Amino acid sequence: MSEIEKLLKRAEGLLARLEGFLPAPSPDVDWKAMAFRWRRVNGRGLLQAVKKPHRIRLADLRDIDQQKKLVDANTRQFVDGKPANNVLLTGARGTGKSSLIKACLDRYSSRGLRLIEVDKDDLIDLPDIADLVADRPERFIVYCDDLSFEASETGYKALKAILDGSIAAPPANVLIYATSNRRHLMPEFMHENLETKYVGDEIHPGETAEEKISLSERFGLWVSFYPFDQDAYLDIAAYWLKEFGGKQVPQETWREEALQWTLLRGSRSGRVAWQFARDWAGRAASRRSAK
Repeated sequence: MSEIEKLLKRAEGLLARLEGFLPAPSPDVDWKAMAFRWRRVNGRGLLQAVKKPHRIRLADLRDIDQQKKLVDANTRQFVDGKPANNVLLTGARGTGKSSLIKACLDRYSSRGLRLIEVDKDDLIDLPDIADLVADRPERFIVYCDDLSFEASETGYKALKAILDGSIAAPPANVLIYATSNRRHLMPEFMHENLETKYVGDEIHPGETAEEKISLSERFGLWVSFYPFDQDAYLDIAAYWLKEFGGKQVPQETWREEALQWTLLRGSRSGRVAWQFARDWAGRAASRRSAK
């Protein structure tokens, strides 16, 4: 064996050993999927198709008619290629904020709407996500659930840039839909009020407060959700009991249990009503099968 052949053989062996330390190539994106998650694997970001998206219809969402009207209209404009806004859905927990976004996907997926779920920690990858889908024919909603930032976090800067603060124009086929319990997305402290200045009769917030408010102001559409009263809670529970059981269930047979359920949970939200209905319907089905 010549010296060159020996050298080539050693080089091949070295490359074979090095391949075990290199990250695997990113898999091809399954663009036929209707929903995706952005994941980081071995330091690389990739779009992971969701095989079984959570399907929920707009008709399943009760007692938030005005909120449905606003978000549905904005989403329809987006799908139709017309001007539409990034959306911030804020308010009480369990009132249907994230479910409303999923319901819009269910309604418009056949017309090319797609959903990309991004964790807060991965928001720094938003420019990469935008570049990846910019030339696709579909319309993409980047979905950030339960979004809020602590004072020490800097991920909000990437979100600000993609919303309306970068030298590059955002892709026409991408919108941001975010849900949060906070209107301003960041904690606000009493000492920040000391920065407030008075100019004549006008109040001018300090720079710290302005910085925190500026993020939420970059969402063109704000949609607020409010706690449900008892009647709305019972209406939602009745709807889901019918969905789970296939027929209307007389309220007198479950009303007291539903109210006790809210006391134990400390909330009268739509989520709690849905959870009660699942529990009650499941127990009723078990009793019937035991007979």
